[in-house]
Amino acid sequence: MALHFATPRTQFVGTAEQVADAFQRWLEERGSDGFVVNVSLPKELEVFVETVVPILQTRGIYRTEYEAETFRGNLGIPVPPNRHAVLGVAVAAE
Repeated sequence: MALHFATPRTQFVGTAEQVADAFQRWLEERGSDGFVVNVSLPKELEVFVETVVPILQTRGIYRTEYEAETFRGNLGIPVPPNRHAVLGVAVAAE
């Protein structure tokens, strides 16, 4: 079932500019918050990152940097206390 929903339904084919246009249209018309980019060869991903991503960044629809240094920080989730460190302090105090 997960594979069914994860399988891409649309293919974006064309120049870097055309693919960026298609991504932008998709975002604006359908309200997508991300994409799964499937490639057949590793080089295809390199080409995508080197040609399409900069266009999307220039248009302001792809990040150039993150607000925080960790995934947890970017989600706004605080770091929980280290239960082992807290336990160690309590034992040392006895």
